[in-house]
Amino acid sequence: MTKTKFLHMVYFWVREGGAAADADAILDGCSKYLLGIPSVLRLEAGRPAAASRDVVDGSYGVGLLVEFADEAGHEVYQVHPDHLAFIAACSPHWSRVQVYDTLL
Repeated sequence: MTKTKFLHMVYFWVREGGAAADADAILDGCSKYLLGIPSVLRLEAGRPAAASRDVVDGSYGVGLLVEFADEAGHEVYQVHPDHLAFIAACSPHWSRVQVYDTLL
């Protein structure tokens, strides 16, 4: 098993008054646009888990985890036409995006 060097974690808040359809559109877009980008080793997207602990922020609508072999793979992803198409197609469905990138 190859050890991961770079994790890209993205949290999307649906637009104000947004419905479950907005979250569905973002989730569908993750699969449609992002899975085929060559530098992506793993991609997981889902809704927040029900958690009752005070330290858990479940206010977002969709969470996305993308795994790359290294930071260079992440840079390829950022400018890839499919990533840019995802942003163009799905950005009307979110009001806020928060990104956490982690080197391992």
